[in-house]
Amino acid sequence: MLRFQDIIGHQGQIELLRRAVDRDRLHHAYIFVGPEGTGKRTVATALAAAIQCQAGDGDACGECPSCLCIRDGNHADLHWLEQRKGKRDITIEQVRELQKQLVLRRFTGRKKIAIIDPLTLVNLHAQNALLKTLEEPPEDSLLILIAESTGDVLPTVLSRCLRLQFFPLAAEQVAAILVRRKGLAEDRALLLASLSYGSLGTALESDEAELLDQRQDCLRGLAALSADDMRGITALAEEMGGDREKALKFLEWVRGWLRDIMVLQVTGSTATVYNRDLLEQLQRAAATRRVEQSTGALAEIDNVTRAIHRNFNRRMVLEGFIPMLLN
Repeated sequence: MLRFQDIIGHQGQIELLRRAVDRDRLHHAYIFVGPEGTGKRTVATALAAAIQCQAGDGDACGECPSCLCIRDGNHADLHWLEQRKGKRDITIEQVRELQKQLVLRRFTGRKKIAIIDPLTLVNLHAQNALLKTLEEPPEDSLLILIAESTGDVLPTVLSRCLRLQFFPLAAEQVAAILVRRKGLAEDRALLLASLSYGSLGTALESDEAELLDQRQDCLRGLAALSADDMRGITALAEEMGGDREKALKFLEWVRGWLRDIMVLQVTGSTATVYNRDLLEQLQRAAATRRVEQSTGALAEIDNVTRAIHRNFNRRMVLEGFIPMLLN
């Protein structure tokens, strides 16, 4: 998906970027912030395509040589900075390699564009090195930084970027798309949309039975534990930390569960609850937990997620985190 017009949701962010492209008033650096699966990378790619497109009308045409090169991942003036296999961080060496690319003359594009994803894996030494580019951007360059949160981002980096916040789509919005694209009945579509926590990509690629099983495994394991059951905590950490993707999915389910509890605690409304089929359990949890417990655990999820992305020992990381969910 390359064109702004093909993206579902985020219309305010897209309109701001489209106008900036059309008027040639782009900021030199943007930071896109929001939960995993909310379209930040898609919008970043669409922005790069709109800038480099040879039609030049504020959006990509999807057909010119520049658009096709971006689609195929080989545009000479679009650089991706990502975690290398087997590395814990995006390193200072990678940042310096990128800086060398950005000071070179453009090849075929209108700008030299770099997309850094995720920014939270750029270590502090590398962030300090990146500051030079943010403070003195090379001519015709653009940086797009992508992050789930900004807790580990240097304030000096943040202050030099224009921040755009991304939010999950409403379950009803995702469900309507599932009805059109997958031909699902409305009730099944709404359940799948809710289980996907507002991520359209997850909803389109999954089925509700698979997601229900994953969630059941996660929440059933937690429900069987008490805070002083260290053997059980260790066993659950071992199970959920079996591989990286499973550990990250476990944290995603926990994040959604805690979010729903906080919605009930703070607003008392069920309208925006994702785990609607578990409403009774959520209401009981909301009545027995303190809001501070939920906010503390939610904040810690970001730290645990970063540790797992950086290839820390998953069992040990989860073993330290799970008791926060039980107190």
